[in-house]
Parts: sequence; C-alpha cells; structure tokens
Amino acid sequence: MIRSKMHRRSALALMGGSVLAGMSGLPAAAQSEAAQPEDWAALGADVKAEFRWAWDHYVDRAWGKDEINPVSGTAQSFFIEGHDLGLSLVEALDTLWIMELDAEFQQGVDWVKSNLHFDIDGYSQVFETNIRLVGGLLSAHLACGDPVLLAKAKDLADRLLKAFEASPHGLPYRYVNLKTGAVRDPETNLAEIGTYATEFGVLGQLTGDERYYAAAKRAMKHALDMRSDIGLMAANIHAETGQFTSRNASIDVYADSFYEYLWDSWELFGDEDMKRWAQECLAAMVAHQGRRYAGRLWFPMVDYETGAVTGTSQTVLGGYLAGLLGQAGFKAEGDDFLATYTAMQERYTIVPESIDVTTATPRGKRTGLRPEFADACLNLWQHDRDDRYRALTAIHWRNMKATSKATYGYTSLADITTRPMAQGDNCPGYWWSEQMKYYFLMFAEPKRVDLNRLVLSTEANVLRGFVRT
Repeated sequence: MIRSKMHRRSALALMGGSVLAGMSGLPAAAQSEAAQPEDWAALGADVKAEFRWAWDHYVDRAWGKDEINPVSGTAQSFFIEGHDLGLSLVEALDTLWIMELDAEFQQGVDWVKSNLHFDIDGYSQVFETNIRLVGGLLSAHLACGDPVLLAKAKDLADRLLKAFEASPHGLPYRYVNLKTGAVRDPETNLAEIGTYATEFGVLGQLTGDERYYAAAKRAMKHALDMRSDIGLMAANIHAETGQFTSRNASIDVYADSFYEYLWDSWELFGDEDMKRWAQECLAAMVAHQGRRYAGRLWFPMVDYETGAVTGTSQTVLGGYLAGLLGQAGFKAEGDDFLATYTAMQERYTIVPESIDVTTATPRGKRTGLRPEFADACLNLWQHDRDDRYRALTAIHWRNMKATSKATYGYTSLADITTRPMAQGDNCPGYWWSEQMKYYFLMFAEPKRVDLNRLVLSTEANVLRGFVRT
C-alpha cells in the first residue's frame, strides 16, 4: 500500500505550528571528528561503503519495490498503489555507476530491462514521474549506453506528454493515467508545469525528436509571460484556464525546480532564452523577495505584484537557491543565503523542514533526509573549489549518519526536537540519487565524472559530464 509519501515539494506546504527551539547542535562524536583535518578520499570511501551497505539491504528487503522502510525492513509503493516501479533502484543507478559498483549497477539494469513496464491503468504524478524515472533511466543510459534504457525513458515520456496535450495552454495536468492517457488535477504549480526541460531536452537530443523540449519550454514560457511588473510569478497556476490561482511568489514550495531548469537548460542546450529568463527571475527574487531577519537573509513568500510579505515560512527545500544564485552570477547573494542555512544546521543539527523566518524556529518536527543543503554546497564548490563548502557538506554527511542510520538503511526523522532524534521509517527514493551522490562527488572527485562539464537534474541525475572509458 501507499503510506506517507516523501514528495520532494508538495508535502511541505501543509506544515504549520511552531515547535520547541534551541536544540543542541552536532553530536559530540561528530564534532570531534569534524574538527580534525579532512582526508577527503577517506570520507568519499566512507560514503561509498554506506551506500553499498544500504543497497544490500534494499536488495534483500525491498528488491524492485519503490521505497524501503529501513526501521521495519518493509517496503512501500510511491507512484501507484499496488504497482511498484522500482523507484529507489532506478534512482540509484547512476550513483552506483559513478561509485564503480559495477556489479550492483548491472544488477539494477537487468531488473529494469526485465521488469519495468509502464502500461499501468493508474494515475501517476507527472512531475515526480519525470524527474525520478525518466531522468533516472536517461542517466543510466548515458552511463552505460544500453539502448533499452533509452527506449523505456522514451516510452514513459510519451505517456507523460498526454498531460501536456490535454491542456489548451500546454500546461501539464498533475496526474496522467499511464495506460489510457486520461488526466486529472488541473490545479497545479510552477514546479509541476516547469520541471521537464532538462530530461525532455536530453531525450530529444538522443532520439532526434524535438517535441519533448518544445512542450517543456512552451509550458515554462506561458508562466513567464505572466510575470508582474516587478518580475515575479505566482506559484500556483491552472492547466485549463492558464491563469495564476494564488498571489504568492515562492522560491521553494511549489516553485523551486522551475527556476533550476531555466539555468540548467542554458547550460545543457545553450538556450539563450532560458539564460535570460533565469537571470531576470533571480534578479527579481533578490530585489523583491529577499528580507533580513536578525541579520540573516531569507526569501519568504511575497505578493507577486507588490512584493509584500505574505508568509513567514521558509522550507528546507529553499537551500537549493544558494547554489543556483552562485551558478547564475549572484555569488555574493548565494553565499549570504547559504550562511542562513549553515546557521540552521549549526543550531539544530538537521535543518528543520519548515522554519519561521522571523524567529528562526522550526514549524514542524519531522524531516525527510533532505539533500538541498549539500546540493547548494556542491554548486558553489564547483564555482571556485573552495574547501569550506566541502567542510560544510562533511558536517551535513556526519549529521545524517549520526541521526538517520537505521537497521536496514537510512531513514527520515519523526522528531528532530528530541535527543536522540526520533526516527521515522522511510528512505525516500531521492536519497539514492541526490545527497549520496553530492557527498561522493565532493569528497571522492570520482574519475567517471568530469566536474567541469557536470550538469545534474533537480533529482541529481547526471545529464552531462560522464566519462566513459
């Protein structure tokens, strides 16, 4: 059955109610270890060993299932109840390849080729299906060249295109029936209409079919054409009317990866429109959303036409923006915003899922193995190779290891305010693709990746930068 799913973006919007603040920081053992000069190669080897250990438990306890529950040793579906699509397996593939865990990688590829099929009479979330499965299959294909992986990515993307084609404005509905092409849920948001360009663009390059990138770009342009006079967009939009359905401009919930994919499309495809839009949107955020509370830079929700603050929450997802700002030429602002999340990491050990920016206190107790802080550090580190970003990421790694390691893998946390922190019982699929890859790329500098050419999707699937020998 489908239990409490760890969606990357939508779940955070429902959080509310402050919880106790002032928790202690890094566990003592981790503090002592972090104070020593780093042996980056050894740290990379540690990440690899932990990933392999977790993979072995997934194979033993949840093989072919979407997600493992590492405390109980059970499994759960993610996309469609009763139809597991090997989510964690697909998400892990390019990480396994980068780590040179070749037997495990081939084991996963063999499962995909024999068992992964999409002719399912059920509704799947278009956004999540694209970033996790289409992206995972594409990166695995780019790693090993197996044409079956590309064919499966194309098959799935063709099914997702039905969600775009059903809208008069080319804005994808949130859900599509993978078998029939029926759609539902037109009430959507920027992230769910605008996080396709990188996967669809790479798929188009590999197949020679321009429809994919054209559909992705059309949806993004529709929203961008409705920017206000101050350059902001509302985060919520309707696939049928084509109009915004809220006044809130957001950098995280409902919106984050839309902005990532503007810049990523420039880096991957040299699309000048995307570059211009990215820089215009980021400049508008800095000018009209940035606020200081107790000296820290935050980007709370604001009215997209006036810039007036409409909400005082910032989620852990927002950490990505520090890296994106650095990538797009706003390095000082990126470092400034990273300092805010660094302060939260120092104060709470694990960055809270949602934070009241006026008091820097948590608004929720649970958290889901979130990777955005490490993501930002990687993007900023790629800019100048400053080891301070690696040092911050090492703390993030050790904190996760100290709090989230369970009997059969790494788990989400049910309560970050207790000591020790109370564990949940779910390893989200993105853990296999995101933070473990971020850690390994920064610490090990693996030979199968050219860091100077590396482009990752929002799910950290490698879409450019593999080195195949």
